[in-house]
Amino acid sequence: MYSKDGENYFIVDAHVALWDARRENQRNIHGKQFIDCFYDYHRNLSPASELWPYEDFLYQGGERLMKDLFTDGYVDHAIFQPAHLGAFYNTGFGQTEEAFALTRKHPGMLTYNHCFDPRFEEAGLKQLREDAARFGLKGVKLYTAEWKGDSRGYKLSDPWTYRYLDACRKLGIKNIHVHKGPTIRPLDRDAFDVADVDAAASDFTDLNFVVEHCGLPRLEDFCWIATQEPNVHAGLAVAIPFMHTRPRYFAQIIGELLYWLDEDRIQFSSDYALWTPRWIVEQFVDFRIPDDMTGEYPQLTVAQEKKILGLNAAAMYDIEVPAGLGLAEPAVV
Repeated sequence: MYSKDGENYFIVDAHVALWDARRENQRNIHGKQFIDCFYDYHRNLSPASELWPYEDFLYQGGERLMKDLFTDGYVDHAIFQPAHLGAFYNTGFGQTEEAFALTRKHPGMLTYNHCFDPRFEEAGLKQLREDAARFGLKGVKLYTAEWKGDSRGYKLSDPWTYRYLDACRKLGIKNIHVHKGPTIRPLDRDAFDVADVDAAASDFTDLNFVVEHCGLPRLEDFCWIATQEPNVHAGLAVAIPFMHTRPRYFAQIIGELLYWLDEDRIQFSSDYALWTPRWIVEQFVDFRIPDDMTGEYPQLTVAQEKKILGLNAAAMYDIEVPAGLGLAEPAVV
């Protein structure tokens, strides 16, 4: 929980990872390229006081994650959104067993989402059913630009992806998180295009599609899709650290999201371990739209901040919000 000026904020970090990019886990040069690109995002968008040494960035481990999120970072609940990247890392990038073990150890604090790749076809469908049962999945995280053999990506609108989404529907996996944002070397930029979200959201109206990174750098395309599709949500991972280096750019991002989607479909994410949540939560609560932009983008309200920082994701994942940390009911006249 974060408290400021008499207000208490319930914090759900809706996009975190526990990864291993150490040299012994790098399958090839692409594993180094990927984590180096991640580190560039970290180095260029973080306050100087929050910069990690490169070696620390390669692997954090569960003990540090718990400290950075829950002891120091104000987080009440966090949701793992793993990327596998098996073409680049020997045991995968996101560490399934370590993350799931933490979730079982701290069930009230962590939720484990898993991943699938529809290019595994029938074998992958079987694995998805097994994973859903083992992990108790409520959500999955998809990396549509992930490499597999000669394939350098897939679309949500592909026939095999539709079969997996139909399986998710039957398995009770309602929350489909999709990386649709800035590319990461060496992945292809166009494989993260947001256009395929439109068809999937239209055809699976009983699923929630959380577009992580809110489509950047295709914010306008994303907003036009999301305003038509009420089951499309925006994840602020990668977008929100721009508060520090490019506050006017972030004002435009959050202003456009609030205009097109409203505050009920936007979720806070630190994207740990790209960034730690403490400074982001503090700066977001203090953030103000520059005065010369308020004619187009009104200032955020406390209620909007509370929804974005935790209440929206809590509602999506049935996370219990303690008494007094929700929104105050309007007075009955």
